[in-house]
Amino acid sequence: MHPVVQTIQLQLPPLLTQTLVGIYCYGSLVWGDFDPDISDIDLLVVLRQDVDKELFDTLDAFHQTLEAQFPDWAGRIEIAYISATALETFKTQRSPISVISPGEPFNTKDAGLDWLINWYTIRAQSMVVYGPAAEDIIPAIWTEEFRTAVRDQIDEWVDWVVHTRDSRPYQAYAILTMCRALFAVQTGLQTSKSQAAYWAIQHHPTQAERITNALRWRERHRDHVENPDATYPDAVAMVEYAARVH
Repeated sequence: MHPVVQTIQLQLPPLLTQTLVGIYCYGSLVWGDFDPDISDIDLLVVLRQDVDKELFDTLDAFHQTLEAQFPDWAGRIEIAYISATALETFKTQRSPISVISPGEPFNTKDAGLDWLINWYTIRAQSMVVYGPAAEDIIPAIWTEEFRTAVRDQIDEWVDWVVHTRDSRPYQAYAILTMCRALFAVQTGLQTSKSQAAYWAIQHHPTQAERITNALRWRERHRDHVENPDATYPDAVAMVEYAARVH
């Protein structure tokens, strides 16, 4: 188990003795292809109640302590906190979810069907850190529901890709996200961006060059010698391609 996840396993339950239901790790750390230089750590924490102000402050302090213990992982740990009731009803109503994620401070917002991809993935492909199996908490989600949600996500990227114009790493993220989306639509499964990229190179050869470039940009994300204007058309082209063929 990764040291960050192990620390969460040891330190978070005592803070949530009255409300904790389960903790689940997912993403590349579970699926394979985890790269400690660029990958994030993704977790879901299920509670018996929504996060109120007192609990929010407790969790916020916990996150700060965690990042102080693991400074190399500051800004690369994503944890979502949601009630078991919210998971049970996410298809019919929106409920509060509290999230800390890369580039986003700890905050509370509403979650509903827009989180279906996450819940499907965690239900099918996660590691239990604490509590019962994920499928005992997250209601059944049909594969076609998952595919529909992924197709909707691809279509949303057609408008969203403009936000990648000034960042080559974000352009790489867009291209590799499209690879993962195409993989998900075809297979009904989720996988890491890198694994999806190698799959897409084989199954969508017309996009192979820009996918290969995106993998290289991702690996060199700390390089400051870049011209995002020159590579922005590749991100747009990949998103438009995925929207056409999905």
